[in-house]
Amino acid sequence: MAFILQLETATKQCSVALSYEGEEIFSESLLAEGFSHGEKLHLFIDNVLKKAKLKPDKLDAIAVSKGPGSFTGLRIGVAAAKGLCFALDLPLIAVNTLELMVQPFKEMQEYHYLLPMLDARRMEVYTSVYNRKKNQFGPTEALILSENSFCDAVGEQPCLVLGNGATKFAALKPKINAVFSDTIHYPHAKDISILAWECYQRNEFENLGLFEPFYLKDFQSNTKS
Repeated sequence: MAFILQLETATKQCSVALSYEGEEIFSESLLAEGFSHGEKLHLFIDNVLKKAKLKPDKLDAIAVSKGPGSFTGLRIGVAAAKGLCFALDLPLIAVNTLELMVQPFKEMQEYHYLLPMLDARRMEVYTSVYNRKKNQFGPTEALILSENSFCDAVGEQPCLVLGNGATKFAALKPKINAVFSDTIHYPHAKDISILAWECYQRNEFENLGLFEPFYLKDFQSNTKS
């Protein structure tokens, strides 16, 4: 038995979900142009637990989207997750943000690869390559896009490109066989459910004292994240 509280704050969408053994029970989210994570995150946590009629001391673990993503968002999410773990004496589970992004997409025969992309300013994105079974096929990287991006990795196979960095790639008219999602897909806490449950079963927990967000790039204090 495992109730896991899940937090996702890597983009301008802030979301919280509660799952039981890999199945989402309740979730809340807000997509806002101005980052309001600091105001909304703990409210969402309270609301989700109240909907489930579950007291915090009945939780079995906290899971957080660790990045890559917005430096500001990741700091808020990880700080909240670690604070809850310390206060409730719970284990911490951390999930790669790009990996949770591909979870809602069922195995589709028409696509060989999934390319999640998160905006990293200018023509740069945080990205990786996943096959149709959602297994990571390439490294997680900060990539400056060009029309030739991913040509070596995916060849002529059809790819689904998703995330708030996808429009940058579409504008370049890439040489790969790319299909772009009709709507901008943001990572959501509910999509952590299966990944968190698998980690929980394997006892794959983070060291609370040492864990930091997966920024991928060095923090630049003069750049708004």
